[in-house]
Amino acid sequence: MDILRGHDVANDQDDFEYPSDAAIDRPLSVGYEERRMQVRAYNYWASLLGDRALPSIEDLSPDQLDDFGPYSVLLDFSAGIENPAVVYLGTALREECEIEGPIGHIADVPARSLLSRLTDHYLQIIANAAPIGFEAEFINQRGREILYRGILMPFSAQADSIDFVFGVINWKEMASHALSVAIEREVDTNLLHNPPARSDAPIWADGPGADEDDVLDLAGMEMPTEDAPLADWLALAREGAEKARTSEARSHAALYRAIGLAYDFALVTRRSAEEYAELLEDYGIKAQARSPMTAVIKLVFGATYDKTRITEYATALDHAATAVLPVGSFAAYLAGYDGGLKALVRDERAARRADMPARPDKRQTARDTMKCATALDPLAVATDNDGLAVVVARREADGTLAIVATLPEGSDLGQRVILAAAD
Repeated sequence: MDILRGHDVANDQDDFEYPSDAAIDRPLSVGYEERRMQVRAYNYWASLLGDRALPSIEDLSPDQLDDFGPYSVLLDFSAGIENPAVVYLGTALREECEIEGPIGHIADVPARSLLSRLTDHYLQIIANAAPIGFEAEFINQRGREILYRGILMPFSAQADSIDFVFGVINWKEMASHALSVAIEREVDTNLLHNPPARSDAPIWADGPGADEDDVLDLAGMEMPTEDAPLADWLALAREGAEKARTSEARSHAALYRAIGLAYDFALVTRRSAEEYAELLEDYGIKAQARSPMTAVIKLVFGATYDKTRITEYATALDHAATAVLPVGSFAAYLAGYDGGLKALVRDERAARRADMPARPDKRQTARDTMKCATALDPLAVATDNDGLAVVVARREADGTLAIVATLPEGSDLGQRVILAAAD
């Protein structure tokens, strides 16, 4: 599995980071059959490293990069990180963001523009000293829904410090939300029940007008027999996870199938407890009693997979287990759930919160304790050198006041009470 594909999940991913040691040791170059723009940019960045910890800014000429230069921006941190200078802005990115004339610094970037989404991540580069990749959807300044994917890469003028950040981003305008939901649901259902061996439709374009196509291939994933070893079920689930990582489909079908296969694997572990324990030990994963599905997700997607996604997928598996879904049914269940995976996770967490006992009111509990406390002998109450003490008194039934508690002598709270009383 290559560096990028280990982090890429179709359409349900937020930010992901390249391993920080990739910027220290020479990183592996991602396979050149990968055509995504940000991967090609990463390969370019890696090719400039040589024996240095960071590529030299002297080797970078964005205006000469016909492939992704028009979709790039170069930030200069030499004058400080609070408001880095924009020293290069590609023509395609400038046009998309409707920027006319010069733009000097990050503070000048128009709000709700695609460029603002890219520059929002630049501080992560300083913290990690490694390329940062990200993808998401947002509503741009024209009110259009945009699907975008980008990468920020560090460069240095001093060999070991990050002085510049080079960003590359590509995008695609999406249909309206209502239309997207209707299309995705129909496509999800068709792909799950009739997985194609080949699709000629373009899935992701590297910038507007690109003529490329990728294939969402869910074929060739046969269910193991009922008495098959647990390792066979794990292998199938991992294959599903890999297909989800490498899929460029806007539909969630591949991801849902991967989560469904992870759930199938979880069901099979119940009847192969010893074999499951051996697998966990082999991969150095510890099962958690409070969240047993977390170990399943780590086995399938990898122990170093994004923690947020691990938690979400484990929550989805918990939901399926509570609903007692049978083997082979969870992917279709996810596809048919109103709002998909995100909505299911949200609803599951809301249900858990509703089932939790209400937290006791600490203030009322304390008052109830004082109402029942045994009265103290006033002569036994300790005072300070000035003869002062801060006490809690209770009105008794006969109208008298009883001392029921005292604050420790010299306590900060006691001193504040005295100050407040003096005012």
